[in-house]
Amino acid sequence: MYVSKLQAKYNDMLHKIEAVSEGNLSVDMTEDLGVFNLMKEKLSLIQIGLRNAVEKEVQSQRMKNELITNVSHDLKTPLTAIITYVDLLKEENLSEDKRKEYLDTLERKSLRLKVLIEDLFEVSKANSGNVILNYMDVDICNLVKQVRCELADKLEQADLDVRIELPDKKVMLSLDSQKTYRIYENLFSNIAKYSMPGTRVYVQGVLTDNEISISLKNISAQEIMVNASELAERFVRGDESRNTEGSGLGLAIAKSFVELQGGKFILECDGDLFKVTTVFPVKSI
Repeated sequence: MYVSKLQAKYNDMLHKIEAVSEGNLSVDMTEDLGVFNLMKEKLSLIQIGLRNAVEKEVQSQRMKNELITNVSHDLKTPLTAIITYVDLLKEENLSEDKRKEYLDTLERKSLRLKVLIEDLFEVSKANSGNVILNYMDVDICNLVKQVRCELADKLEQADLDVRIELPDKKVMLSLDSQKTYRIYENLFSNIAKYSMPGTRVYVQGVLTDNEISISLKNISAQEIMVNASELAERFVRGDESRNTEGSGLGLAIAKSFVELQGGKFILECDGDLFKVTTVFPVKSI
């Protein structure tokens, strides 16, 4: 009797293994298999791992398709405008005022196309790890304040009240100063573009013995229509209409540069409240 029960449980375990190996990721693992329960638990972990891997791959493929669509849209828009205005400049009897107007538009669209291509090239290099980092001692708090000062005009034009609360002491980190400057330049530029006018922006730093986290919080002018985890993907923006200027790569570049330097990049959305946090290990205080 015992041997026959053992044989039955063995067969059940074997059928479960075969089912999982054939791609069935919803096999019931709740049945009591006696001496084979440990094997069943291990198989259940494999099943969960495979299910997660499939879900990530599906999401990855979806993001790749969206990337191709968005890249095509963002590159085609200024390129189409350039072609149109070049044709307009070929018209005979064109007034000098119109010629100047068309040339100004051409310059603006050309610069936008240049920024799109450069940002795409930069984030591609960052994601591939093909970036040379020149480490040096950087006072991170002073750098953030410097970026805020240099973008003061943009922030004022956006009618934003920026409140900064950072540690008074120097917080020295081993970072690439140019890449780190770009991180916070992108974050403040993102705030200037997408914040609701007349609102406050909070920049807060929290220092511990091991790390410093710097958070930037703002209220979005438009309803955020995508998950926070997707906002740092290439060419993803919070406004689905894509009416705002920019490459849609600012957060992706910032995230890549933070992670390349051993930091963490955290995005959070709570209604219209948008929060981004960078966390770096502290070298010395």
